[in-house]
Amino acid sequence: MARPQGRKSERRITSRGGNKMKTLKSYVAKRKSSDPAFAKGYESGYEDFKIGVMLKVAREEAGLTQEQLAKKLNTKKTAISRIENHAEDIKLSTLEKFAQALGKNLRIEVA
Repeated sequence: MARPQGRKSERRITSRGGNKMKTLKSYVAKRKSSDPAFAKGYESGYEDFKIGVMLKVAREEAGLTQEQLAKKLNTKKTAISRIENHAEDIKLSTLEKFAQALGKNLRIEVA
């Protein structure tokens, strides 16, 4: 996949212990190959999608279901699904709570 100019390569998400997780790049490649509609609209929705995928991968790596995470956050499973699938308007405070519930730290970088 050719990378648009100016976009940094996807970074691996790591847990506190340093265990490397799946990369966003591998997930996207797999999804593109299995879902033509996703592949067609990929670039336009990339940035919003990337946050949701990172959150989903982190949750799965922590061994939690959406329901288990929802209980930790005092919310409903549908809210977790919405965050993972439509993260375009997610608040920083929500991201921080999500990360803390997974035993991770939130780090934001402006590059």
